[in-house]
Amino acid sequence: MNDAPPRFRASRALIRFLRTETVGGTALLIAAAIALAWANSPWGSTYTHLAQITLGSDTWSVFGQPLHLRLSLADWAKDGLLAIFFFVAGLELKRELVVGELSTLRGAALPVLCAVGGVVVPAVIAFTVARDNPHIGTAWAIPIATDIAFALGILSLIGSRLPSGARVFLLGLAVVDDLIAIAVIAVLFAGDLRAGWLAVAAAGCALYWFGQHRRISTPFLYVPIAIVVWVAMLQSGVHATIAGVALGLLTRVKPDPGEHSSPAERLEHRIQPVSALICVPVFAFFASGVAVNGGVFRELFTDELALGIMIGLFVGKIIGISGASALAVRLRLAERPEGLVGRDILALSVLGAIGFTVSLLVAELALPADEADLAKAAVLLTSVVASVVGSLLLLRRGRVHAHP
Repeated sequence: MNDAPPRFRASRALIRFLRTETVGGTALLIAAAIALAWANSPWGSTYTHLAQITLGSDTWSVFGQPLHLRLSLADWAKDGLLAIFFFVAGLELKRELVVGELSTLRGAALPVLCAVGGVVVPAVIAFTVARDNPHIGTAWAIPIATDIAFALGILSLIGSRLPSGARVFLLGLAVVDDLIAIAVIAVLFAGDLRAGWLAVAAAGCALYWFGQHRRISTPFLYVPIAIVVWVAMLQSGVHATIAGVALGLLTRVKPDPGEHSSPAERLEHRIQPVSALICVPVFAFFASGVAVNGGVFRELFTDELALGIMIGLFVGKIIGISGASALAVRLRLAERPEGLVGRDILALSVLGAIGFTVSLLVAELALPADEADLAKAAVLLTSVVASVVGSLLLLRRGRVHAHP
């Protein structure tokens, strides 16, 4: 029996989440570095060939409807493995909303407002700078997302001297940021919607919820449901990763009396390492292999869309997050976490400019292949700059807190 209060269990889950994301951020960085090195080596064509290898079959059908499940390795990573990442994100979001730091108005106000500012300002900047680009109608969404693994990983490694509220704030910010990005993906990148498949996905979600409500715990029910929901979402025209977050949000997060842990905590404990150490790094490996040469660097600073992404992601995130924080505190809409001051929020807002996993996904969805590579190069370069600048600012703020 576990008599620990829900908030204490949530704190332990948060610590475990942070540790896994720190290691996952390192794995993600290594995978991206390998992909960049391979794609720009004399053997770059073998990297491209590997990404284009197809698995699955186009002959499978249900009720006479083809399933179109013959995908390249890169697409399996984008549509399949990232669904697991979004499932974990859904679990984390649900836990934070129900029993975590976002479960109270006081705890949620600042990260939510800062996340909104950190989405709106980058989007406006990207749209304004690249307004003449024919794809800006969807490409404005590229710089809106913060990468949880990278941002939390750097904070855990560099910002250990900051008050614990810094971690809670950044996690809440990144979780809400991802929720907004997920909603944007669902709306912007829905193709020709197929009502029948959407109904199948909805029915699967309803059955999943019913199983949770009836306290059914066997994976022999939930694994087939998850596969059906994912396949149905893929066929429906809605991006398949939405299946992951939908099921995550439907998972029960409060343990019953006498229950050692909730289903969400058990699933997160088992699946998060797979997501952080396998799913996200594999996606990063296939998404990060872009050719980088002198011509690409010149184009990064002359192409309107690339400039819009870089300025939006770096400048927009910093202004949006820190500006929203300052405004919310000044108007008494929210309070900073205990021990944090405006300069700490500014340093954390730089980490918010690390856009990786979701930004790369949006770039692939919003742009044709040639422009997507340039957009991904812009995301990668900006994320590296944000990582370095953010680390330096965190070190400085850490010394201030260590020697007030």
